[in-house]
Amino acid sequence: MGAVCCRPQVIDFDADVNLFHFVLLRCVGKGAFGKVRVVQHKQTRDLYALKYINKAKCVRMKAVANVIQERRLLEEIDHPFVVNLRYAFQDDENCFFVLDLMLGGDLRFHLDRLGSLSEETVRFYMAQLSSALCFLHEKHIMHRDIKPDNLLLDERGHAHITDFNIAVHYSDRRLLTGVAGSMAYMAPEILQKRGYTPFRGRTNTALTHSISKDPLRFPADADQKCSSEGIHFIRGLLDRDPFKRIACSPRGDSLDEIHQHAWFSSIDWEALNRKELPSPFVPDPKKAHFDASHELEELLLEDNPLKAKARKQNRDINSLSNEMRQMEEQFTIYDFRAMRRRSYYPQNQQIISTVTATSSSGVVASRPVTPGEIVNERSDSVGLDNHLVHELPDEYKDHISEDPHSPQVLDISEKDHQQNV
Repeated sequence: MGAVCCRPQVIDFDADVNLFHFVLLRCVGKGAFGKVRVVQHKQTRDLYALKYINKAKCVRMKAVANVIQERRLLEEIDHPFVVNLRYAFQDDENCFFVLDLMLGGDLRFHLDRLGSLSEETVRFYMAQLSSALCFLHEKHIMHRDIKPDNLLLDERGHAHITDFNIAVHYSDRRLLTGVAGSMAYMAPEILQKRGYTPFRGRTNTALTHSISKDPLRFPADADQKCSSEGIHFIRGLLDRDPFKRIACSPRGDSLDEIHQHAWFSSIDWEALNRKELPSPFVPDPKKAHFDASHELEELLLEDNPLKAKARKQNRDINSLSNEMRQMEEQFTIYDFRAMRRRSYYPQNQQIISTVTATSSSGVVASRPVTPGEIVNERSDSVGLDNHLVHELPDEYKDHISEDPHSPQVLDISEKDHQQNV
């Protein structure tokens, strides 16, 4: 008798999205309790970044509230300069975010290699960042961890905001007071706990004093490297008084104030938002802009490598721990092709862990506090402009399937306690 041929598993692409719908490619990033891989949708052939978070580790680190909050905020967002959520789902072990893939690496990676960027490039990225932040603030979302690590470039050099793990909704009628973010990038009003609104840690004493008290100093040759308009804009962003700071107007016209600044006089904002303006800096398409050790670690050291697994049938959700049940119920499926984006705000302003004890201040600590940086992990998202046709560089490929049915074998922060107002 001849050998029985193994038939490829048939995948129902009309059913709820799951990991069987994707080809798993290169591992390109690692976060506090999850990893990031490049994936390809087996039906559409589109490339994405798959960020996956181990649920058991998430519970141990008391991060359930953060993960659910990030999932809900991302469902609300779709902007050309944000790493947007395309799919969300879970299996018995992991929660999955499928995001726009950014093949150009993060801005920190390029700053470390190049040392500096031209004024033209900085202005271009500040314009894109301003557009994205104003969009978020219109939706009453504050990112709270803007830094070079969390700005990802696509293959054409356009910048995108990523990592919404400590982002929150805010109310115009109530200041945020929680200390959250990365210490070197915090505004004085956060460190002084005066309360804050958009455009904003705990830190060591010297850094706190520097942010709060030291005079602003520019390099001696600053005027040779940057125009007077650029220096004026930087000074305006760094004003310690938030009511005098550029783009912090209580009138809500932050983007207009930026548009009208002399430094941006050369920017065509409509063309910018359509991604029609060429970036002054384009990452080398022949290089992989990520740490290759992530892939090596996945191959050699991972005891439980990621693979698609069917969910257990007839699972009794009531037999799970409170936080595991919370993830089952609240980390819901999202499919951008079949579902409209929506906001959970203000009905569910704050996601509170079902078992985490409340601190003496009344704020629920969603993760244990780590000395030093509040956010001390590199960005664990990678991305790509999904509206273009992309060719994945060889460095990112294990293999890409031609058969759509082929089987494939935090930051530590406190969430602000907000009331519905």
